[in-house]
Amino acid sequence: MENALICVVEDDPDIARILQTYLERERLRVICAADGETALQQHRSLNPDLLLLDVNVPKKDGYAVLAEVRRRGDTPVIFATAMAEDIDRLTGLRMGADDYVVKPFNPAEVVARVKAVLRRTAGGGRAELLRHGPIEADLSAHIARVVDPGAGATALNLTLSEFRILVQFLNAPMRVLTRSEILDACLPDSDALERTVDSHVSNLRRKLEAAGAVGFLAVVRGVGYRLAAGA
Repeated sequence: MENALICVVEDDPDIARILQTYLERERLRVICAADGETALQQHRSLNPDLLLLDVNVPKKDGYAVLAEVRRRGDTPVIFATAMAEDIDRLTGLRMGADDYVVKPFNPAEVVARVKAVLRRTAGGGRAELLRHGPIEADLSAHIARVVDPGAGATALNLTLSEFRILVQFLNAPMRVLTRSEILDACLPDSDALERTVDSHVSNLRRKLEAAGAVGFLAVVRGVGYRLAAGA
């Protein structure tokens, strides 16, 4: 992850400078683009490891940049924008963004998000096997399991919604996910209410614990859920 090249696409020079400073403190290399066309040129010529992308940039907005980047390949993209509405976040995630941070943000949190995305996409492209402790999800085979080194692997019989929610947790271990975030990312085309998430998470927790992964899905009172370290 050290020396990874980050393209910061931001038309506010002060914000770009702050992000560059924080990222370089973590031994990451940084290039900056003040508009979407420049970002795409840099993406083609320099092949950055991740784009930190504002939505409202000149010439080509962030959505257009993301669409073109996705046509070219799987370069990780994190949206960093002042557009805080759920529909904006959902649009970005549906189009293939790997994460989404809202301005005003803590630059240290942005760096943490960048490093987390780089870890799970290490080696180029998106990770096909996600793992946290004994819990695994194979994205290409659409299989989830709990692995015990002494007893082997136990497959989890998950519904599509439960599998999507598990993947969401595995993509952001230890991070608290709100019910709204889980609903937007995992059940985008349904008319489900946030309380439906509680039912899905409860069923997922029961299946994980039956397979031996006890204490991994933790409730954060008044906020949501977190994939924790286990019991």
